[in-house]
Amino acid sequence: MELKGSVALVTGANRGLGRHLAQQLVNSGATVYAAARRPETVDLEGVTPLRLDVTDEKSVRAAARIASDVTLLINNAGVARANPLIGGSMEHLHTEMDTNFFGPLAMTRTFAPIIEGNGGGAVLNIVSVVAWMHAVEAGSSTAALAGSYAASKAAAWAMSNAAREELAPRGISVSALYVGLMDTDMTAVLPPEGKADPADVAAQALRAIEQDAPEILADEYTRLVKQGLSGTLAVQA
Repeated sequence: MELKGSVALVTGANRGLGRHLAQQLVNSGATVYAAARRPETVDLEGVTPLRLDVTDEKSVRAAARIASDVTLLINNAGVARANPLIGGSMEHLHTEMDTNFFGPLAMTRTFAPIIEGNGGGAVLNIVSVVAWMHAVEAGSSTAALAGSYAASKAAAWAMSNAAREELAPRGISVSALYVGLMDTDMTAVLPPEGKADPADVAAQALRAIEQDAPEILADEYTRLVKQGLSGTLAVQA
């Protein structure tokens, strides 16, 4: 799709990757709703701040009434709790699933008729390399420490693929971005080595949307992990 002249809604647009996506969309000539739970934290010029909590259906419906001209939905809002899947907190698991899977799904279900009614467009889901990494490194204690986050992102991967097939006949393409560590607030406690620049990742994603690419693999590590999905899992002693 053509970004210039499009009308985009970016969730979690007040910081990190979402902020870069919103700014670059403005620079591309798009009209942008910059959504956040606290819209007063959106400090970008040229955007329309929008109050939105993707885990609250009333908030999603209210946003849809305001942003009724959207042609591009970017499901960027996410949360990570570093929570093991088996021994961790069920509350944290529900938070991650609500924000990383059910939230984007609710947004897509709500905005699909709007995008279709506006002549078609696109949905971009921000997923993560951990949608695959928990399978590739089944014996890794590091991967297991983020088991519930990985599960929520794996669900987002499945959702992206299923929604792509379902929405294509309605003139809506669905893309999914997969990326490893980025230099954002979410990873601030980790060493800086190996972190991608979120501005570069945003630029990759937006170029891919214009090409209707179904998947965007934003870094070499993510590409290696995706290739490894065809491998055989090691048997654990």
